[in-house]
Formats: sequence, structure tokens, C-alpha cells
Amino acid sequence: MNNTLEHGASRLRAVAQLGQQLWLDNLSRELLVSGQLADLIARDGVQGLTSNPAIFYQAIQHDPAYQAALPLLRTAHASPEARFEALVIPDVQRACDLFAPLYRDADGKAGFVSFEVSPRLAHDAAATVADAKRLWALIARPNAMIKIPATPAGIAALEEVIYAGINVNMTLIFSASQIQAVRAAHRRGLARRLQDKLSVQRIASVASVFISRIDVAVDALLPAADPLRGQAAMAAARIAYADWKQDSGFAVFAAFGATPQWLLWASTATKTTAERDVRYVEGLIGADTINTVPDATLAAFRDHGVAAAALGTEVQAERAVLAQLAHQGIDLETIGQQLLAAGLLQFEQAFSKLLALTE
Repeated sequence: MNNTLEHGASRLRAVAQLGQQLWLDNLSRELLVSGQLADLIARDGVQGLTSNPAIFYQAIQHDPAYQAALPLLRTAHASPEARFEALVIPDVQRACDLFAPLYRDADGKAGFVSFEVSPRLAHDAAATVADAKRLWALIARPNAMIKIPATPAGIAALEEVIYAGINVNMTLIFSASQIQAVRAAHRRGLARRLQDKLSVQRIASVASVFISRIDVAVDALLPAADPLRGQAAMAAARIAYADWKQDSGFAVFAAFGATPQWLLWASTATKTTAERDVRYVEGLIGADTINTVPDATLAAFRDHGVAAAALGTEVQAERAVLAQLAHQGIDLETIGQQLLAAGLLQFEQAFSKLLALTE
């Protein structure tokens, strides 16, 4: 059994040797108190963690430790939002503390824990900025990362939050135009700091590009036997990576010690049993990127994943895939906007349900 664990851990650590960070897409009190997160860091080399309203809804609903804490919180805090934050912020802080040695050793380039602003603020830039600053101060950890949906308002907020020196995870990205807008807002925030003679060092940001949901949406528009099925998301992601690697526009910020905004692959669990369960992890391994993986996908990769570089700057085949999709009338920008709206609704519904659990 030990040999199997060591061999599985080596698969996960091999991804890090190829320059990609694996972050766990999960957070719960059980994960912390059981020692499982500490094991994932020490044994498997997991380098970060993300959370969202749907993750916390599942955790609060099923974790006995959360259920036991709720009666006291109902007495101590008047609003469901305050109870929710009082319930989970200590766990966010504890997760940050577990990753703190990695954050220190990586010079602030790994070891982050993401916590999301209220999804109810997704279309209000000023309120998003205020909530991001409040949560940043509340968590009070340098390796916390405030998560903001990549709506037009969220992208406007990104500039202000980066200017404030806060780490940001821009989430719910489904299209090339979102990636470009997020990248530009990130740089505007850094440029304003330089203009005001403020440091741009140790301000981290990631652009979380969702993968499997794109394939599900595109495949629904294609005939059952179409060879383009299952190809759209990774083609778009590989093109985004090539464009990012070839972009020289960040050099001026790097000269002042700024950290690039990394591409992060989200929604990397496969949606059908017909697919190889680690295809989105294997297919998107590349230097200077991050892949967020849920527990089951992490375990599957530990068991039978293949760690090999899959991203580069030669993407003619990928551009041909997108051209063929366009020829069939499939517009990835339109699909991206539809998926953004659906993702926001999902997070809003999960947030409402988790708040109801605290009432």
C-alpha cells in the first residue's frame, strides 16, 4: 500500500516539476481537522486551495463540525451572512496557515487559499471592491486570494482591488474576450501603483478559465458522431496559453518585481463517464499555470494520471478546431456569455441555500 501511495504522490509531484501548480478545489473543517489537507500538501505537493459558495454549501450541509457550531453562531450573529463568515473564515485562515511555509519558500508565488466575495455583488463594481477589501482585512493572511466573478463589474473591480494590493482570483471565465479584459484590468491596477510609486511585488492574481462546461455546451450543439465533440474547451485553453506566453506586455511590470497573472484551469472534472476521468488535467499541463482539481479528480490522477507537458505555443491544430466550429455556426463568445450567466446563477443559488442553513 505504501508503494502505491508513493507512486501516486510521484505522479502529482511530477506535475509540479513540469511547472504547473495543482490546487485542491475544496475546503471544509473536516479536511482540516482530519489532517487530510496537511497530508495533501506534504505528500502530494498540492500548492493551493480554492472555495466557492457551492463548495461551502456542501460542506456546511454535511460536515458535523459545522452543524455543531451553528447554534452558538445563531445567538452571536444577527444576519445569516455574518454567521456564514464566522463559521468558515477561521477555516480559510487555518488553510492559509497550512500553506504559509510554501508561500514563504516560493517567494509569494504559491500557497494561496481563495475565498469569494458575495455573488450577489456580481454586477456592482463599487460594492465588490468594498467587499474584497473587507474580506482581505478580515482574513488577514498574505496568502489569501479574494475571488471575484469576471463580469464587466467584476473586471472593473479587479483594477481597483489590484491597486489596493490585494491578491485576486478572477473566476467564471469562459471566453477569450474575458481573458483579455481581465489581463488588461490587472495591468491597469499595477500601472496605477507604479504611477503612485507603490510596490507591485507580491500581488498575485489568477484568471480562472472554466473548461468542461464549455465542452458540455458546445457538444450539445453538435451531432453525436461529430469529431469536434469534446475538443472546443482544450483548443481554446491551449490558444489562450500560447497567446499568454507570447505576450511581451508584462515585461515592464516584471522589471519592478511584479508577479504575472497566471492562467488557472477550473472545472477540470469530466462530466461524462465516457471520457477519461483525468483528461482535462493531463491535457492542460503547462509551465506557469495552475489546475484546480476536486478530490475525486485528484485521487484519479494519483492513481493513473500521466504527467507530461501538453501546452506550448504551436496551436495551428487548435485554431483549426475553432475555425471548424465557427463554420458550423458555433460562437464561443456567445456560449461564454451564456455560461457566465448560468455560473453566476448557480453560485447565487448555492449562496442563498447555504445562508438558509445558518438561519
